[in-house]
Amino acid sequence: MRADAVRNRARLPEAAARLVAEDEDRVEHITMDAVAQAASVGKGTVFRHFGDRSRLLMALLDHVEQVYQASFLTGPPSLGPGAPALERLEAFGVATIRYLLANRQLVLAAAPPAERRLSAPPIGARRAHIVSLLREADAEGDVELLAESLLAYLDITLLNHLVHLRGIPQERVEAGWQNLLKAVRSS
Repeated sequence: MRADAVRNRARLPEAAARLVAEDEDRVEHITMDAVAQAASVGKGTVFRHFGDRSRLLMALLDHVEQVYQASFLTGPPSLGPGAPALERLEAFGVATIRYLLANRQLVLAAAPPAERRLSAPPIGARRAHIVSLLREADAEGDVELLAESLLAYLDITLLNHLVHLRGIPQERVEAGWQNLLKAVRSS
């Protein structure tokens, strides 16, 4: 790949991320033209790289998801390795709620159809992380089903409904995660 093509490949997700960061509600208005202009490349470059808007949104979501996943896989305690499992699980839930709500328009716009949503790779990574932490904490009962219950609380559709449609403060939703973990701790 030519040097300018490599450089453009890196600029495109960064440019799209900047557009979203400027105004979260802008996700539904992100166009191939807007990304091309923000990245200082031709519109054809954007189409050659992504193909269509749907793939552009998926690439952008992948970009922000990688940064988020690195925070809990390799970041500092209490979210990353080095802290007790239940402390990490608590930090993970709060961080996930914050991440999803901060990126809600993008996550909702790029979400796969309902029948495939729970098998999407980011959900699988969250599921595996929760299961791992529950096992490390010696949680009792069916750890996989417990993980699914905890994962359901971290669903963007539910979080969007609670915070943006019902008006429940995000802090209260985060406290709800901590309350769920009290049940895990007492088992």
